[in-house]
Amino acid sequence: MKRRMLLGAAAASAILPVPTLAQPAGTRVLRVVPQANLTVLDPIWTTAVITRHHGYMVYDQICALDSGFNVRPQMAEGWEVGNDGRSWTFTLRDGLRFHDGEPVRAADCVASIRRWGARDQFGQAAMAVTDELVALDDRRFRFRLKQPFPLLATAIGKQTSSPCFVMPERVAATDPNRQITETVGSGPYRFLRDEFVPGARVAYQRFDGYRPRQEPPDWTSGGRVAHMERVEWSIIPDPATAGAAIQTGEVDFLEFPLHDLLPTFRRNRDLVVRIRDRMGTYAMLRFNHLVPPFDNPALRRALAMAVNQEDYMRAVAGNDPEMWRTCYSFWTCDTPLASDAGSAFLQTPDLGRAQAAMREAGYAGERVVMLAPGDLPTILALSQVTADLMRRLGFNLDLVVTDWGTLVQRRAKMDPVEQGGWNILHTTWSGAEHLNPAVHQQIRGNGRRGWVGWPEDGETERLRSAWFDAPDLASQQRIAAAMQERAYANLPYVPLGMYLHPNVWRSSVTDVIHAPVLLLYNIRKT
Repeated sequence: MKRRMLLGAAAASAILPVPTLAQPAGTRVLRVVPQANLTVLDPIWTTAVITRHHGYMVYDQICALDSGFNVRPQMAEGWEVGNDGRSWTFTLRDGLRFHDGEPVRAADCVASIRRWGARDQFGQAAMAVTDELVALDDRRFRFRLKQPFPLLATAIGKQTSSPCFVMPERVAATDPNRQITETVGSGPYRFLRDEFVPGARVAYQRFDGYRPRQEPPDWTSGGRVAHMERVEWSIIPDPATAGAAIQTGEVDFLEFPLHDLLPTFRRNRDLVVRIRDRMGTYAMLRFNHLVPPFDNPALRRALAMAVNQEDYMRAVAGNDPEMWRTCYSFWTCDTPLASDAGSAFLQTPDLGRAQAAMREAGYAGERVVMLAPGDLPTILALSQVTADLMRRLGFNLDLVVTDWGTLVQRRAKMDPVEQGGWNILHTTWSGAEHLNPAVHQQIRGNGRRGWVGWPEDGETERLRSAWFDAPDLASQQRIAAAMQERAYANLPYVPLGMYLHPNVWRSSVTDVIHAPVLLLYNIRKT
């Protein structure tokens, strides 16, 4: 029913007013409708995808990954590994500068790595084996490790969740658990704070002092060239209004089109419809493990028994089988670690069995607070499917619909629901973020030090540590299967399936980088 409501809104787009957007100097300005409102400007404090988009506009990285998952120098000129893998010395390229004109120094990198390493799961693994991280001079810094960590450069160069973006030392000195108050990077675009209107507009100006690498772009590696003089984001929560804006040329790029509008877009010769991220988008139902009633694993499992992935995928991506699939692996499907280990109960949903399990778990009608974003149609659709399911099961559900920015702020609260906390939310992740234990944050059991929801499970953490030490792929696969079986027993979250989400842009837009993350540099307009 909710999906039909969205369809109705899309059908009405022909009579909806198109927002009046600023239109300076056509080919010099890229006008984008991003997936959500930008409310958090700190890409280390949050894993929100929209904030990561902002991060790639403003900041640069020491290393970066190409499409073959090879780590490449980015801000770094290169690095040397010595002492049997226990010493890593990085050297920065000459001439790098921040947007305030100050040179980028090794001390800035050290401070940025330390702050990132306190928040990011991969970064925490790297810092756990680090004895010393020091700047040797303005261009060189060195890791001295307790033991070899071959994935160190890969960790620093990760592209998803919380990339290790470099900030000035004074900014990176901010407590990792507090948001930064100053946005100064060394990337291809400067953030224009004076033009920032949360909920309406975000603007960036080309940084003429940026020195891109000379290699062609490949995922986040290679040259990051700012061909556009400006990039402007228009926040348009209604997908029908956004769809009308891309068709009339009011905007150039639409990140999250409504799936039901794709046939209309494909018939328009002035539009290009492309799937930028072929690894897919993975949906999840996330529990808060700190507060009742889902601090009870038996109740988490009872709800999961009724989950039908096909219902969720159809709500998000429609009936086209080319656009979605069920996926019962906690690891990205069709990759080396993927399996169905432990998932049998999720593949055979049963409402009656779930209700019996609820009674056995002792559910007594406690209020359950679900957070949902009214301005993010895909996650809202996932939330609505769960809301309907929970009401049919007999849960006392309080569905709280806010904008995405407010949700991101509230989901960080560990308080009981009576004090503004929450019990359930939904979100999505790129397949690149669930490839293996190094990058998969949501499977972890590190409690309050982990991602929101904060599951705690020592066995999961022990297995994750063992994976880093595994000598070969077969050993890694055995450990990954054991982690997945443990995840299905503990249920840090419920996997809801995988779907493909195309982007739409005007045919005048070229050179869009196809990658698991949205990269708005290198784009040209004719």
